[in-house]
Amino acid sequence: QVQLAESGGGSVQAGGSLILSCRVSVITPRAACVGWFRQAPGKMREGVALIRTDVGSTAVADSAKGRFTITQDNAKNMVSLQLTRLKPEDTAMYYCAFTEGGCYWDLSKFNYWGQGTQVTVSS
Repeated sequence: QVQLAESGGGSVQAGGSLILSCRVSVITPRAACVGWFRQAPGKMREGVALIRTDVGSTAVADSAKGRFTITQDNAKNMVSLQLTRLKPEDTAMYYCAFTEGGCYWDLSKFNYWGQGTQVTVSS
């Protein structure tokens, strides 16, 4: 059983910054991926950023490139998403998820999900 818990969400003005944290019960040295996804009301859930926790390689969605950064801290079993230059269209519930093996943008590949943390960006 892998458990994930998100934190760090909140309300911020456009142009501001937030750091979201995902605490994972285990960060294994085996192949594994932690992803950040978001879902706004009335929209489909979409991938934001991915990290291979065993090797440290990352991928960021086009909408977030240059603004969002995904990092890991193995000592704290934590994966963070640094959000900068936030826009109102970034408003959504942000989720982290875990899967063994490689990283994929396909949501169905992820076996475990956190409960989400809300990010609200005002103009």
